[in-house]
Amino acid sequence: MLNIVILAAGLGKRMQSDLPKVLHPLAGKPMLAHVLDNAGGLNPDRIIVVVGHGADRVREAFAGRPGVEFALQSPQHGTGHAVQQAVPLLLENGQDDVTLVLYGDVPLVQAATLRALLEARAGGMSVLTEKLDDPSGYGRIVRNARGEVERIVEHKDASADEQRINEVNTGILAAPTAHIKDWLTRIDNNNAQGEYYLTDIVGLSVQDGLPVHASHPGASWETLGVNSRVQQAQLERSWQAEQARRLLEQGVTLADPSRFDLRGSLSCGRDVFIDVGCVFEGKVELADGVRIGPHCVVRDAVIGRGTQIEAFSHVQEARVGEDARIGPYARLRPGAEIGASAHVGNFVEIKKSVLGQGSKANHLAYIGDAQIGDRVNIGAGTITCNYDGVNKFRTVIEDDAFIGSDTQLVAPVTVGKGATLGAGTTLTKDAPAGQLTISRPSQKTIEGWSRPVKKA
Repeated sequence: MLNIVILAAGLGKRMQSDLPKVLHPLAGKPMLAHVLDNAGGLNPDRIIVVVGHGADRVREAFAGRPGVEFALQSPQHGTGHAVQQAVPLLLENGQDDVTLVLYGDVPLVQAATLRALLEARAGGMSVLTEKLDDPSGYGRIVRNARGEVERIVEHKDASADEQRINEVNTGILAAPTAHIKDWLTRIDNNNAQGEYYLTDIVGLSVQDGLPVHASHPGASWETLGVNSRVQQAQLERSWQAEQARRLLEQGVTLADPSRFDLRGSLSCGRDVFIDVGCVFEGKVELADGVRIGPHCVVRDAVIGRGTQIEAFSHVQEARVGEDARIGPYARLRPGAEIGASAHVGNFVEIKKSVLGQGSKANHLAYIGDAQIGDRVNIGAGTITCNYDGVNKFRTVIEDDAFIGSDTQLVAPVTVGKGATLGAGTTLTKDAPAGQLTISRPSQKTIEGWSRPVKKA
């Protein structure tokens, strides 16, 4: 059985925040969510999150996660003490049971690195180590004359010679569950910090004749932790750079990889172009030949082949068909469905509506709760009046209709196929198919009228 213990009890004092450290976001989701996602890729039998500071908020944030249990560490007396709190929840079924220890503020360790760490155990335990040019502050990996891992010494307890070692402990390790339970009863807090170090079990493993193997991450950013806003920002840019690199490897063109943000998942077809300053959130799919202009925000959306999203447009929970043109400065809100070859122009907002194939709303319009057919023209300044202050109502505009500028369609109302609404019309009744409907009063000129003059 595979148990995964995630240590998430720390205060995060240097974050200068009331929010528990592991709930601070990285790439659009809490750091702990990244750890849980990567841990889930190993198909563990149980995940135990050890909480402490802000425990209720952490539990609440992940209460719906299947297979996740919580253990409370209060007060906090070190990493060894934290894992001790998880011991009653560890599953055991035999000598092959293993426990993997991760950290909620080290969010980017990839599943492939964790699988390699588990495979490196070879009948003993394994630790994830890294070589750093500046190892200051990290626990050092002390090896014997044969090059075998012998123990880990924390920086504050290290001698001058030990502090010159540049192979450091990341804190992440895997060991047989039964042995971890035993070792945790044997560690003490006789050290500079007065804490129970989880790393002391390495020395106990060697003492008990169990080999300790070192494994290494696939990339240096995987083991970077977050203890301050500065480190949070640095890790954000490192992860965004990695995501940009992966997209470039897939053939996506990024105008500037350093000005790109992905806060979710992005699936791209061939010959996709993404300009600077774009943000992608949730699950986004871009088909072949899609072009995203500068400074767009796209969230939980599907964009069809050959479509262009022009600058400063926002697309949220919407679907756009092939060869459409959106923007600049357009807003597609949840439930918007834009047909193939349709045009949505500047300062047009569409919500919970269908805009049919080849239809156009090119300027300054609001379309809400509407079903619009094919080849419809929506004039500038047109709005669907879909809300009476209590309820929402639908507008139906059938194929080939022409809606003149500055028209208000007071729902529920239907515009028939091929109908024309004259500019300035306020439509409160259905407009018949193939006919012109207007509601303008007669134009008048008032002779002899003059503007008021301001009194001195």
